[in-house]
Amino acid sequence: MIAATAIAVSVFMAFQVASELLDGELRDTAEDQLRADSRVLATDAERAGLAQVQLPPYPGSGRLVRVILPDGSTRTPPGQPALPPVSEHAGRVAQGASADLMESNDMDEDGYLVYTLRAGDGAVQVARVANDSPINRFGFGMLLIGLLCVVGGALVGRTVARAGLAPIDRLTAAAVRVAHTRDLDADIPDEGGGEIRRLIQSINDMLAALRDSRRAQRLLAEDAAHELKTPLTSLRLNVELLIRLDRRGTLDSALPAESRTRLLNDLGAQVAELGTLAAELTDLARGDVTDESTDLLDLADVVVAAATRARSRVPDVEVALDVTSVWVSGRPAALQRAVLNLIDNAGKWSPADQLVQVRLRAEGASAVLEVDDAGPGIDAADVPRVFDRFYRADSARALPGSGLGLSIVQRVVDAHGGRATVARSARGGALLRVDLPAAAPPGRITRPTAGS
Repeated sequence: MIAATAIAVSVFMAFQVASELLDGELRDTAEDQLRADSRVLATDAERAGLAQVQLPPYPGSGRLVRVILPDGSTRTPPGQPALPPVSEHAGRVAQGASADLMESNDMDEDGYLVYTLRAGDGAVQVARVANDSPINRFGFGMLLIGLLCVVGGALVGRTVARAGLAPIDRLTAAAVRVAHTRDLDADIPDEGGGEIRRLIQSINDMLAALRDSRRAQRLLAEDAAHELKTPLTSLRLNVELLIRLDRRGTLDSALPAESRTRLLNDLGAQVAELGTLAAELTDLARGDVTDESTDLLDLADVVVAAATRARSRVPDVEVALDVTSVWVSGRPAALQRAVLNLIDNAGKWSPADQLVQVRLRAEGASAVLEVDDAGPGIDAADVPRVFDRFYRADSARALPGSGLGLSIVQRVVDAHGGRATVARSARGGALLRVDLPAAAPPGRITRPTAGS
């Protein structure tokens, strides 16, 4: 509709300009013809006299003639239609006040273009009826062309619009199909160009992200079920054993105090392992860590707090801290959880008489955290998968754990724009390193001294 209106306005403006040009051209031609005829008539009048000059008729030509005599009277050919009365300005030409005059006169509905030329003691006039037929025909033709252009433009615009919106229609249909079928595997055909193409690519990227999210959820559920199976089976067998012995009344005789204590300790360890696994699954299932607000914090405080928690959770693990103040922009709870998982992992592998060393320093524009142990280290084949969910090396199968701790570390580090790597420690164990972008400290901060 807008295109058709624009075409109509353009055609109207073109008609106005063309009409003005055509009208001017026709008027110039008519004036030249009147001047030529008047000069011929004036020459004849000067030879024969105004009263006796023969006035040529112009039947069918649209031209009319008239002689103005010195006394102001006029002569016209017999049978010629009447011309408008001699104007005051034309009378002045007959009196010799001016040489000629071109004027337009209207009488009733007929318009005349009249040229008056001084001749002898009077003047001659040649006139023609103003003929608008060519302009009218031209206007009708332009109107017809305009209507055709409007109709054609509307049809072309509709066709172009439908062709342009066809990818949008297919995109809408595909989106509706995905919503109804829940099928995320079918990408939308990459058609069209420009903004439509970018829109389709964005939606395909969104579908790919949804596929990855669904796949990750499925893998998480499958891996969680697999990891829960072993401790639940062991817990169920031990509980069934206790119930069966108790029903028989042989609990005390079948299980001496030492065996009963060991069994109860195993049950407690299995329950604790299930609790840890459930907590880690809950934390991992939350997905992103961006719900927590970001603060400017001293990473040294986070490391010290995590080490304190690790000592309270596993008193047998000795943690040696070598930290310096490094400020980062991060989420304190998530960072503390990541550091705690690193220390727990090192404590699980480190021998009882060896320290877990935790170092924090500034290195260039990064805050570098290193946690190493004196354990057996990580095999080269296991390094690429250390941070995968539920991955446990063959040597770790007999140890408690879910294989989720380091994957949580990786997720937290990624959310902070950092990088987590693993290497061999100088003591032969594993060296887990985290690099985070450092931030400028908020200003001079006064820390309490030991005496205060």
